[in-house]
Amino acid sequence: MKYRMNIAGLDRDLPLCKVSDDLYIGAFVMFGDAEITVACARELLARAPKDYDYLLTAEAKSIPLIHEMARQSGAKEYFVARKGLKVYMPRPLHVTVRSITTQHDQDLYLSGEEADKIRGKRVLIVDDVISTGESLRAMEELVEKAGGTVAGRMAVLAEGDAQARKDIVYLNKLPVFNADGTVKE
Repeated sequence: MKYRMNIAGLDRDLPLCKVSDDLYIGAFVMFGDAEITVACARELLARAPKDYDYLLTAEAKSIPLIHEMARQSGAKEYFVARKGLKVYMPRPLHVTVRSITTQHDQDLYLSGEEADKIRGKRVLIVDDVISTGESLRAMEELVEKAGGTVAGRMAVLAEGDAQARKDIVYLNKLPVFNADGTVKE
């Protein structure tokens, strides 16, 4: 089963993936799709607040998006909250998150060097899809722990309860689905 939608002016068929017996989600994966990545970055930047210092996302699916946003905006640097602690990450900051797509606790890390750069700065948080808001909350916590301020929250798609949030700028609503592929009401 697939769900066809228009994202940033481009049509895409999203495969429907089972989360539970009565809940399916549309899988939006930007990896390998340069056309959608460029278009989404352009559309998000057009709606982004003008006063931010850095971009931040969580590993991994939104890395192409944040890279393209940095490239288009002329940003020299952006940050990725890593899902695993690396030996090259001195004095790491750490938070735990439970995402709908992983269905278990997940750790996010920011190196102490990155945290030093964020201190006193305004950070724009970017994600591909915001659903429960847990990944977003974890990134906000990392920014706060680093001493920065969240300048805004952006995503390509908002799913479920995230669609009602007024603090998130997103391009499209992504419905959730029943087992038969119909949109949940």
